[in-house]
Amino acid sequence: MSGIAMDVSQNGSVRSLDTLCTVGEIEECDFSRLSDRPRHLNIERQRSLSELSIGLSPRFSSRNAENSFRMMDHIENIFSPGIRSGLNTPRSQSYFEPHPMVVDAWEALRRSLVYFRGQPVGTIAALDHSEEDLNYDQVFVRDFIPSALAFLMNGEPEIVKNFLLKTLRLQSWEKKIDRFKLGEGVMPASFKVLHDPVRNYETLIADFGESAIGRVAPVDSGFWWIILLRAYTKSTGDSSLAEMPECQKGMHLILSLCLSEGFDTFPTLLCADGCSMVDRRMGVYGYPIEIQALFFMALRCASLLLKQDDEGKEFAERIALRLNALSYHMRGYYWLDLKQLNDIYRYKTEEYSHTAVNKFNVIPDSLPDWVFDFMPTHGGYFIGNVSPARMDFRWFCLGNCVAILSSLATPEQSAAIMDLIESRWEELVGEMPLKVCYPAIESHEWRIVTGCDPKNTRWSYHNGGSWPVLLWLLTAACIKTGRPQIARRAIELAESRLLKDNWPEYYDGKLGRYIGKQARKFQTWSIAGYLVAKMMLEDPSHLGMISLEEDKQMKPLMKRSASWTF
Repeated sequence: MSGIAMDVSQNGSVRSLDTLCTVGEIEECDFSRLSDRPRHLNIERQRSLSELSIGLSPRFSSRNAENSFRMMDHIENIFSPGIRSGLNTPRSQSYFEPHPMVVDAWEALRRSLVYFRGQPVGTIAALDHSEEDLNYDQVFVRDFIPSALAFLMNGEPEIVKNFLLKTLRLQSWEKKIDRFKLGEGVMPASFKVLHDPVRNYETLIADFGESAIGRVAPVDSGFWWIILLRAYTKSTGDSSLAEMPECQKGMHLILSLCLSEGFDTFPTLLCADGCSMVDRRMGVYGYPIEIQALFFMALRCASLLLKQDDEGKEFAERIALRLNALSYHMRGYYWLDLKQLNDIYRYKTEEYSHTAVNKFNVIPDSLPDWVFDFMPTHGGYFIGNVSPARMDFRWFCLGNCVAILSSLATPEQSAAIMDLIESRWEELVGEMPLKVCYPAIESHEWRIVTGCDPKNTRWSYHNGGSWPVLLWLLTAACIKTGRPQIARRAIELAESRLLKDNWPEYYDGKLGRYIGKQARKFQTWSIAGYLVAKMMLEDPSHLGMISLEEDKQMKPLMKRSASWTF
């Protein structure tokens, strides 16, 4: 077939073609031959009856930092070309029999595949038949990321390509909530396959927030889409997908949304509560660290993927300006270590003019008691939120790990984050990795912040719950900072429970000792997160697809002095 962006030769190797084709032409391609390619994991790939039923169901049944980063530069240079990552690597050729838990995880991951007109297009959120489906039978953009990385690392890029193209098609749909039309670039939170048994015809239906709890559009979906497109390109060496006019337009629409001018005085993105992984009311409205870190990473990925035509160059210039402002803002105003905590503790208030030290007028008495004991002598982290007269000092795992992977954090800050995790292992890891945030809010504060949410009680779900999916992000951050032993310790903890507990969505309790009270079993991203963590430790070259090295052209962080303040 002419015009296909990816083809397979007789020996099973993938090659990129110079010619480009449209989304429609690529969707017509037969990817079945790709399944014959050798894998480094000997896991059965045949579709079972249960897999078919999913696709056709009418319902969605500060330590050695510089040396560590120099080492990662070396790894990046060695392992960056083409299909090198995850396929026929030296380690893969001598790969020993996988851990029994790995075999079980791959089987569970394949059972979660969703098919649309014969092609795999994603994985459902959970395959727990003991509970009501709700929306756990849908393909969520954010949930699919670890699944996509697992398939890429295992040399199976076709499902990732299908997913990217299908969600790109959904982006072009008209999006309305009640009588209000959403921005053209908004990506869906999730989608599902509907089957008409009479006509024997399948269609996709997407949720852009109109069915979500609180009716909030997913700000993170577009960022994850760009990050995954870059991971696909890096893993396969196939740049033709990203160069397609439709993919370029998709990126332009997402960038237009988040780079638009308004009343903002900060380079960070203003968001509603519940617009990301923490998708319920949890006091993360404003400028949450998770969104800012994903925003930063997506901008950097987009700058690598944009074509150098007139429109692409214009976006590249806007991205460069925003990245400089965003990195300066985040590295300064969001960063907290012992010295900065002491400075905030001594702030004066009600200052006026551009010479103000306490720029956001943060009241020192608003500092929570727990943060003084939580902050170690050596270590630091990006706090949860900064806005006028408000600082959220909670630790959020995803935002800090993405800050490391995207190089939003400087090498010194990245090392300090890892120091914090080691120093506060019991609080942040406990008996099951990994706390989504710390600490939990409770009592009167819980009633005010969550609106008495029965799912987000203290040390449960998003309110200090332990989420195994975060294992892959921690592992990636550990490898990048030269601390693989931390990841290995966390993985061993997870291996002691996950399989026998049937892969729960999250765990409850201060130490993560109990299966979450409303946690789904066989949660797909818990399964995929474990697999990605294992594969990255086995072959650190995989890190290249989801890690970006520091941009030397960015303006360096100002050295702290007596006048260094908020």
